[in-house]
Amino acid sequence: MKLYSISIHHKGATKANLLKSAYDLSSFSFFQRSSVQEFMTFTSALIVERTSQGSRASVKEQEYLCHVYVRNDNLSAVVIADTEYPQRVCFTLLDKVLEEFSRQVDSIDWPSGNPETINYKSLDIHLSKYQNPREADAMTKVQAELDETKIILHNTMESLLERGEKLDDLVAKSEHLGNQSKAFYKTARKQNSCCEIM
Repeated sequence: MKLYSISIHHKGATKANLLKSAYDLSSFSFFQRSSVQEFMTFTSALIVERTSQGSRASVKEQEYLCHVYVRNDNLSAVVIADTEYPQRVCFTLLDKVLEEFSRQVDSIDWPSGNPETINYKSLDIHLSKYQNPREADAMTKVQAELDETKIILHNTMESLLERGEKLDDLVAKSEHLGNQSKAFYKTARKQNSCCEIM
């Protein structure tokens, strides 16, 4: 799971104006990075231009997913991630970034601003923090912990069943137990088998 870029735009009447962006292109070779960054910037602006006000969308481009949110006030953001990255976490990030940006940067500066004139420094921090969706998003973290607990439970049940099968073999082989003890054990085992979790 990987986030490659996050960018904030103002959607104008004819084109999207890039206000701020952050990139993590460490997975690309050094010589490809500038071209990849230009492509991501172009794609982000194009997606914002083609998305209607007040809507969210996800667009697949090769092995990447571009998630976009255009607010009713035309402030927009785009996250480019791989296809494994959870969509819900992307939209949570977009909401958070746009809300924070709109509080810190005056709306008068949105139509004419550019990355050099806009004073908003948190984008790199958010991009870095959200690289691991389990740590960044509380809901994803809880889901991961639940999945982990479920795996532990399944492993425990399997080990109990293995131990139970071995116990059956020991009882059958036992010469010291009387026939009544063996019958009692078998009856109890049948009674308890109705409560097995599948």
